[in-house]
Amino acid sequence: MKTETLAFVPLVKSIWPERTLARDLALALAGSLLVALAARISIPLPFTPVPLTGQTLAVLLVGAALGSRLGFLALLAYLAEGALGLPVFAGGTGGLAKILGPTGGFLLAFPLAAGLVGLLVERFGLDRSFLGTLAAMLAGNALLYLVGLPWLAAWLMGAGKFGGTGTLLAMGLLPFIPGDVVKAVAAALLLPRAWRLLGRR
Repeated sequence: MKTETLAFVPLVKSIWPERTLARDLALALAGSLLVALAARISIPLPFTPVPLTGQTLAVLLVGAALGSRLGFLALLAYLAEGALGLPVFAGGTGGLAKILGPTGGFLLAFPLAAGLVGLLVERFGLDRSFLGTLAAMLAGNALLYLVGLPWLAAWLMGAGKFGGTGTLLAMGLLPFIPGDVVKAVAAALLLPRAWRLLGRR
């Protein structure tokens, strides 16, 4: 067994510091299951194929709690589970067709976003403070849109439904900003408090 040398150790790794294959597999699987549970919170919107879900909060929390490497692997496992047909995507759906659909860009960006947030935690310890956690969560959200919106635009073009940049933003960005801010604030309240509780232990 060995411990990892990082500038700042993510929350879960500080609780379970001994690095073993069994630990890494268990944490990656737990992270993928957390995202799958959060995906059950799904609210379809009539004007867009992109639903409101709890996934993004879980994705970014997994990245922050597990770190860049395990966070990335946990979300790769999540995508693999969905591609195999397990009902882990929004609304309890699964299958490769979901990844190739209009929300596929957001799904494929999940490992990248989790990895980014984990990297920010490991390099700068952003999860120790409210403002730091908020910044990390917003950066992760920005990456999701950076990948998800062009994919959605390409899908809409292929379906003959692309109505311009304004329509794209109305379908894939603007309705989700308030919820993303609320979720980022929730994470910014949760993670520093978890660190304080761990410190008291």
